Amino acid sequence: MNNLDIDNSNFEADAHLQKVRKEVLKKFSEYRNTLNYLAADAPIQVLCLPYTIEKILLGHGILRVYELFNLDLVKIKGLGEVRIRQLTSCLDQFFAML
Repeated sequence: MNNLDIDNSNFEADAHLQKVRKEVLKKFSEYRNTLNYLAADAPIQVLCLPYTIEKILLGHGILRVYELFNLDLVKIKGLGEVRIRQLTSCLDQFFAML
């Protein structure tokens, strides 16, 4: 009977630890997303874009990195396939440094 109580206690402790672990991982994911958005509040100059791409974006009123997130780059006049690839490459490098 005593062994049964110990096993039941261990099972409950393991279940509780799994629940806590899951909550912690969820919070870290939320914090990571928040930090990404905070870091993305930087001016687009931090991306070290080629001058022509930077000038095109500034001409369309895009001043911050986060403004690029939901932007349809294909609709921006002057950005072709190669420049969009360069822009996404610079964004990848920026977020890799975070």
